Amino acid sequence: MSDHRSLLVTSALPYANGSIHLGHMVEYIQTDIWVRFQRLRGHQCVWVWADDAHGTPIMLKARQEGIEPQALVDRMKIEHETDFHDFLLSFDNYHTTHSEDNRYCAELIYTRLRAGGHIAQRTIRQAYDAEAGLFLPDRFVKGTCPRCQAPDQYGDSCEQCGATYSPTDLIDPVSVLSGQPPVEKESEHYFFKLGDFEPMLREWTRGGHLQPGIANKLDEWFENGLQDWDISRDAPYWGFEIPDAPGKYFYVWLDAPIGYMGSHRHYCRRSGDDFDQYWRPDSPVEMYHFIGKDIAYFHTLFWPAMLHGAGFRTPTAVFCHGFLTVNGEKMSKSRGTFITARTYLQHLRPEYLRYYFATKLGAGIDDLDLNFEDFRQRANSDLVGKLVNIASRSAGFISKRFGGELTASLPEPQLYQQFVMAGDSIASAYERREFSRAMREIMALADRANQYIDQHKPWVLAKDAERLPEVQGICTQGLNLFRVLITYLKPVLPQIAADSEAFLQIEPLTWVTVQQPLLSHTIGRYPRLLERVEAEAIQAIIEASRDTDTTDEPAPPALDLAPEIGIEQFLQVDLRVARITAAEAVPKADKLVRLTLDLGSETRTVFAGIKAYYAPQHLVGRLTIMVANLQPRKMRFGVSEGMVLAASAADDQSGVFLLAPDSGAQPGMRVR
Repeated sequence: MSDHRSLLVTSALPYANGSIHLGHMVEYIQTDIWVRFQRLRGHQCVWVWADDAHGTPIMLKARQEGIEPQALVDRMKIEHETDFHDFLLSFDNYHTTHSEDNRYCAELIYTRLRAGGHIAQRTIRQAYDAEAGLFLPDRFVKGTCPRCQAPDQYGDSCEQCGATYSPTDLIDPVSVLSGQPPVEKESEHYFFKLGDFEPMLREWTRGGHLQPGIANKLDEWFENGLQDWDISRDAPYWGFEIPDAPGKYFYVWLDAPIGYMGSHRHYCRRSGDDFDQYWRPDSPVEMYHFIGKDIAYFHTLFWPAMLHGAGFRTPTAVFCHGFLTVNGEKMSKSRGTFITARTYLQHLRPEYLRYYFATKLGAGIDDLDLNFEDFRQRANSDLVGKLVNIASRSAGFISKRFGGELTASLPEPQLYQQFVMAGDSIASAYERREFSRAMREIMALADRANQYIDQHKPWVLAKDAERLPEVQGICTQGLNLFRVLITYLKPVLPQIAADSEAFLQIEPLTWVTVQQPLLSHTIGRYPRLLERVEAEAIQAIIEASRDTDTTDEPAPPALDLAPEIGIEQFLQVDLRVARITAAEAVPKADKLVRLTLDLGSETRTVFAGIKAYYAPQHLVGRLTIMVANLQPRKMRFGVSEGMVLAASAADDQSGVFLLAPDSGAQPGMRVR
């Protein structure tokens, strides 16, 4: 393990005019897992963030509700924090950009930049809604993109071609407030001279602080030349007034990233920590920002330039992630897939989603999909069928037969050491934010733990009184393997880890506590750590999220059913539980995997067209369902002695999913 580190971590600020949804939670869960991992490794890791509480949209929403903007942002902060706590996020400070801490930091940075000659002042012409009596923020003007001619684009950037521009560049612009074409009106504005920092930014963006895809995208900004950035807005505006500039306010994106500093200053005032120690140019503290890829240029150009120009340190790294789709499509209110955090929490525990996102998240900026059937299968198969199954199978015998006492030694200490040794690779994956790889490696270990228990069959040995000491040893081994696994999963499943610590009657687990097994120790009764996810719960979430007034999207197609068959025909199909004991890709076959299936009394070879959906090594050890009385089929690669069952959409675009029985099923059991 590396030497002790000090880290400051932030997440992007949610806007204080709407509820948190599952798209937001991708980032916040990603941040929390990484932060918890760092703390589990023994590092000091402070996580601060805040509500983004300024700007015209908040002012207008408050006006619509007949309340003051302050009342709106206060209400939203309470709602957001409640959602975050219930999703088990472990932040140290959650603040608001509308705070005296943030005002202090924003004015400090601005006045230092002004003193350094990096603020320009000039008259501009900008969009003005005469009917509403407001200068229009960029996002309150829509029109046709001046580069690609895509219609209905916002006034700051095009969602189709990625071009950035000012609202006055739009073709046929209209105000989103009144629907009328805006007029141009002159106003004195203040600009941050971003071009002053081009040499520094070129070096910083190519200095290992960014993901390669983001660094490459920024090259377009340098090729086009870094333009001055308008950091002021005219009254009326909800925000901070610019020093020595009556009627002029900081643009929301000026004080939003400074909100990280403001929240950290608030944390330091509460905790007694040294604020300057974190922010001075030679600070030894590592600083990391987790953000969505859509706001990368604010955090990778404007923000480091502002910090550098004001005499502060720059970020160690900025980590961008992709967007969330649901069932392969954008979140939709009519389909019930625009799901708020609160709606999800009303029906399911947060651990299921935390784990599912972990299985999908990597170090890149690719989008990730929440497929509900895959979500349910992974939760039930991995968390219930594999992970907690180890504890429930082992703890029951220890409690009932041995008074909760673990043995003084492990029957297979070398297996335990293999689990411990796997920690280095898993830690490396966590550190690099390759959470999906970490989850695969952990679940492969869970498969081995279950195989160990299946192989030694303590439920059979327990029938022989003379072999009860073996049962105690096997279950002690199983619980120790579970203890290692729950340590590795503690950043993802913090509450299940805490419940496990309680029933094992141990101190909070850390990365180093697994070096030695838990022996000659008394445990408590197993508390049933997790329940299965039922389809009804997911359907309830969808129905609660569905906007029945939205009719702009087609209804899902009806099921395309095969011709009906009689019960006599169905009963001729012999479905059996089988365990995959070996799996290998078939050379020169694009789709086939050769599976060796254990049916309890015999083994079969089956060729399955699932190579595109499953890595063979991740199939070994899992239970599935097979057609056992299918006539053998001679293929070019060998004889296939049955068929495994899988589910897929009609077009296979959502993937193929092997069917699996509930936990407790054994190879050879008939499926009825």
